[in-house]
Amino acid sequence: MKISKSIVACGLFLLGSSFAIEVMACTRVVYKGPEQTVITGRTMDFSIDIPANLWLFPRGMERSGQVGAKSINWTSRYGSVVASSWDIASPDGMNEKGLVANMLWLVESQYPLFEQDGTKEGLTIAAWAQYALDNFATVAEAVDAFREEKFVVVTDFIPGTDKFTTVHLSLSDSSGDSAILEYIDGELVIHHDSAHQVMTNDPVFEQQLAIKGYWEQIPGTIFLPGSNKAADRFVRASYYINTIPQTSDPRISVASVFSVIRNVSVPYGLSLGDQPHISNTRWRVVADQKRLVYFFENVLTPNVLWVDLKKIDFSANAPVRKLSLDGGQVYAGEASAFFEDSEPFEFQGL
Repeated sequence: MKISKSIVACGLFLLGSSFAIEVMACTRVVYKGPEQTVITGRTMDFSIDIPANLWLFPRGMERSGQVGAKSINWTSRYGSVVASSWDIASPDGMNEKGLVANMLWLVESQYPLFEQDGTKEGLTIAAWAQYALDNFATVAEAVDAFREEKFVVVTDFIPGTDKFTTVHLSLSDSSGDSAILEYIDGELVIHHDSAHQVMTNDPVFEQQLAIKGYWEQIPGTIFLPGSNKAADRFVRASYYINTIPQTSDPRISVASVFSVIRNVSVPYGLSLGDQPHISNTRWRVVADQKRLVYFFENVLTPNVLWVDLKKIDFSANAPVRKLSLDGGQVYAGEASAFFEDSEPFEFQGL
């Protein structure tokens, strides 16, 4: 697999001319309030700048798995807003039905073998989340389809290293349902339960649930672990997401979810003597799945912007539109009017 840039999720191995950087982080939470209020928030943590742009993709887009002749092909059924990474991957997004997809790093991931001359089709890992957003309205629909394993998720060594790009995928929908998809020892493992409100990058999700079970015996009002390690972030997020105000007021619920993911963020610029490449939080997303509003916050700008999907034309004849943020552009408030027509980016693949 020839990759000119590394496929990105929440963690990655980057090779420079004479050094390697290992990073891994990120947290995802799902808030479930009264009157069908469902909100998913996540942090994107990385050791170097990970420029993001926002994209609006309409229905009817012809897509390819980007792995050669055996690529899976599909036509998008639903429009979506996504945050790209380097305009080669969609690590985060929400579609017009309120399905949210988030990719986070998972070191233990091992994917099935993909044979370019074999019988099974393939999908680049860079488009794994986008495939879900394009095709499914609910978590249950997505889980049923992924369980059929009609294609192989394709990744490979980062050039010049012995490290794979390895991520797991979280899905949540407007009903509050949730699923975590992981490839462990080459087998797809799906954890499907509306109780799965919190996920971090590591360890495998089964072990995250064990951590949760242990810490549920220790009241958060007495003690919460405070480091930036994945297990500690999982504990804090699990406690706070269910102790913040339970309300259908979007001003309070959205602000409360932002407060939780800020609590589990890694301070910008943090660097320790023995850990010079600690992942810092680069941007955050909060997706209101009831009201279909996608909030985005870059830590280097003082403002939060958002996109009201109800204002977007997602019809098959609508153009792809882009909001450039990777040059330090600053927007605040509802920003759909500032998107510009654009050619879609190409997912990094084989």
